[in-house]
Amino acid sequence: MAFPSFTVGVEEEFHVVDADDLGLRSAVQRVLGPARRVLGDQVQAELLDPQIEVETPVCTSLGDVRAELARLRRALAETAGAQHCRILASGTHPFSTWERQGVTPVPRYRKLVDDYGQLGHEQLVCACHVHVAVEDPEAAVAVMNRTRPWLATLLALSANSPFWEGVDTGYASYRTAVFGRWPTTVTPPPFASRAELDALVDDILATGVIPDRGALYWDVRASARYPTLEFRVADVCPTVDEAVMLAGLIRSLVRTCHRHLGEDRPVHHPPPEVVRAARWRASRHGLDGELVDLGGRRPRPVPAADLVSRLMALLRDDLEAHGEWEEVSALVERQLAHGSGARRQREAAAHGGPQAAAERMLVEPE
Repeated sequence: MAFPSFTVGVEEEFHVVDADDLGLRSAVQRVLGPARRVLGDQVQAELLDPQIEVETPVCTSLGDVRAELARLRRALAETAGAQHCRILASGTHPFSTWERQGVTPVPRYRKLVDDYGQLGHEQLVCACHVHVAVEDPEAAVAVMNRTRPWLATLLALSANSPFWEGVDTGYASYRTAVFGRWPTTVTPPPFASRAELDALVDDILATGVIPDRGALYWDVRASARYPTLEFRVADVCPTVDEAVMLAGLIRSLVRTCHRHLGEDRPVHHPPPEVVRAARWRASRHGLDGELVDLGGRRPRPVPAADLVSRLMALLRDDLEAHGEWEEVSALVERQLAHGSGARRQREAAAHGGPQAAAERMLVEPE
């Protein structure tokens, strides 16, 4: 079994909005070209015209992650500002509607909309994806299995999309509900081997429902592009601090699960239906209600803070061994105290409506 490097990379998706009214504007026409002159291939178009994505290079430390995210956000915000636009870090736009948004003129994206119809047109959602290097394919699958019970907790910590077309949906992460309508947006089942995973993916491809492995939108997956595990469960984070928190937790979870694998520790695999229920509860309530504890033989609802504390207890030895405990635990405590982006959007909207929620989520150069 190859010893993994556990390097980390982060992809962030954003909305491009007008600098005055904060409504959605074309990223392709206004921002993408100038941004590429600054950031090159680290900035990409997304499915719908008002969306844009940046990705860090491979990072070895959380300090590297922080520096790269700050650099990318700063460059994107400055480029957008020169075009009289702003960058919005929210899983959904608080008030703009999908009806007026175009599809990015790229053959792959146009085919997605042709194949999936209305689902494609309504994908005004922005996520944060974290890659962690696990080069050995068998180890990657075994580690992926062991992370499943904690994916909903990571979603709750990042929940940042309570509004849809100006309406408070009652969800902390409505992005999860919108994105969850695609045929492959699920938490994967446990697999006995990489061969078993590959056989299932081949069967899915044989249906013709998805065009390639890149359209396998699992909450965690063996990346189609890199020798990494890619965690796709989180909403885009409002701040660099929160994105660093998420990257730190996910990498530590991978390292911890890999260590447990090497120690041959027993593992409990919750049924897919129970994992789905835990994911739904996390998207519904985020940190402001109960989550589902999947750690025992029988699932049970517990306060969100209690489950986050259990996650931190699981990761503490690893975070301390890598000199990351102080930073990551402080960021998690702040998140519990101040709430995820969903709570902060609602607090702003209570005084100024959905536009105030959008103002709260604007990316400022850091």
